[in-house]
Amino acid sequence: MPTHQFDAIIVGAGGAGLMAALYASKGGANVAVVSKLYPTRSHTGAAQGGIGAALGNLEEDKPIWHAYDTVKGGDYLADQNAAMVLAENAIDAVIELEHMGLPFDRTPDGRISQRRFGGHTSNFGEKAVPRACHAADRTGHMILQTLYQQCIKQQVRFFDEFHVVDLIMNDGKTAGVIAVELSTGQLHVFHAKAVMFATGGWGRVWSVTSNAHSLTGDGAAIALRRGIPMQDMEFFQFHPTGIYKMGILITEGVRGEGGVLLNRHGERFMEKYAPNIKDLASRDVVSRAIYLEVREGNGINGKPYVYLDIRPETVNRYFAEAGDSRRIDREYVEKKLPDILDFCRTYLGVDPVKEPMPVQPTAHYAMGGIPTNVNAEVVIDADWTVAPGLYAAGEVACVSVHGANRLGTNSLVDLIVFGRRGGMAIADYVKQADFVPLPDNPTAEIEAELERLRNSKGKTKPYEIRQQMQELMMANVGVFRTEELLQGAVDGLKELRERYRTDLIVEDGGMQFNTDLLEAWELGCMLDLAEVTALSALNRKESRGAHSREDYKQRDDENWMVHTLAYREGSDDDPSYRLDTSKKVDLSLAEEDERFKPKERVY
Repeated sequence: MPTHQFDAIIVGAGGAGLMAALYASKGGANVAVVSKLYPTRSHTGAAQGGIGAALGNLEEDKPIWHAYDTVKGGDYLADQNAAMVLAENAIDAVIELEHMGLPFDRTPDGRISQRRFGGHTSNFGEKAVPRACHAADRTGHMILQTLYQQCIKQQVRFFDEFHVVDLIMNDGKTAGVIAVELSTGQLHVFHAKAVMFATGGWGRVWSVTSNAHSLTGDGAAIALRRGIPMQDMEFFQFHPTGIYKMGILITEGVRGEGGVLLNRHGERFMEKYAPNIKDLASRDVVSRAIYLEVREGNGINGKPYVYLDIRPETVNRYFAEAGDSRRIDREYVEKKLPDILDFCRTYLGVDPVKEPMPVQPTAHYAMGGIPTNVNAEVVIDADWTVAPGLYAAGEVACVSVHGANRLGTNSLVDLIVFGRRGGMAIADYVKQADFVPLPDNPTAEIEAELERLRNSKGKTKPYEIRQQMQELMMANVGVFRTEELLQGAVDGLKELRERYRTDLIVEDGGMQFNTDLLEAWELGCMLDLAEVTALSALNRKESRGAHSREDYKQRDDENWMVHTLAYREGSDDDPSYRLDTSKKVDLSLAEEDERFKPKERVY
């Protein structure tokens, strides 16, 4: 069994993983990044519209305003200490990326350009403010390329196309990970003092999603199976503007540049739902508005979608009506949104500068995940007990800085800020920590599970269960939820899990690049996370952020200003889950400033 030893193993090579690897290595740690993809294929590269930081390059802005928008956008479930760390650290992090060579768009005087984005305001909600720093609509791609170059410069070791399938723990302490080398099918042991999961989200649990095929929640599911709770899994964001049927994201930056949402009557319907900030309201608000318009028969041509219109003549008319001096033309749109135009022309045959784009909400981002503190250290209970040597950052982690609904651009901020803080913490930890001894035969459990899957001779192919799970989650655990729907999801998922355990067939029995086997294993991860999501949503009897219960329509701060921790118990054959809601939300900013106290969100 090949065994590798490093001070730190970073699982995942997106923005959070690369930032952590960079800073851990700068701090003197011997670091390896293990990824099932080549780093530049990581999903950070799909982020389009911008990274938020209160630079104030176009209009006055302050970190405290950014923190306020983060807390308000998260419907007051965000831990306020984490929101302040995010907002304050964002400025240095973005300027550092600029110094690393990231090619941000520029203002005429050479500063980083910024655009408006949903929920970004000045002076505690007074008016929209340009805060999103952008590189056209390829911001995530540029961050990914820049950080990968820096890691190569820093001589970080990369194990590309190694699929991590288990976490090694010994007496409650972190000892490393186990990965499948895709080209050979061989298991490798990575022995380490510290492990960070930076594996991204699990949008593939739903049928219409902006997430890549690879986002199957591996890191979260592995941690869950090893006794780490999942926090706030009921909150999964549906981005309002995915390409109809396909789910491919159309960035909020389109609306930041002046784009508007229209129903079948040509009405700008967001004026009804968010009269002050309109199309730039938080994503949960806009997604619900689109669903309500469709429900009322206002979808385009009787279909479940609306139009997103960035045509210069439409946008300029609304600018003029609002007394806004801005004006755009075709050349401006082509320069600011080149990838979006290309997506629509390629996949829809629609030219956005001539005709509106058909959009519908798409499963986009996990607010929940592996619970951590602001230094990316994994915590295992409501008392913030740290799991020694275990870290998480990015979408797989729950700081909780996003609360019940992530603010636009804060995903990239999250990656950079908490990836960096985690890297620093790892560098400090490995200097004083010893290697935890590997347990006897550390690969035994995962080897047995992979062999069980490889030799499965039932009648149901993995894609059939995956498709049924995705459709069930889309119908029952989507934008709007009820007890009946959620209970139906829980029951349906149990049936799917039973078929997964007893009636699966994996046709490829080989070793090299066995994607059939590993997709079957990924399906098990998704089933775990789907069940935790449905159970957590069933348990939370209120509406908050992205969790909208039609049978409990009001937010209940008296009883539900708490985080949900879900623990996996029982055997792999018959797992059960225990939910703990004793972890209180941090309200430290509200204790000093009345404006941060929970109140009705008005847009």
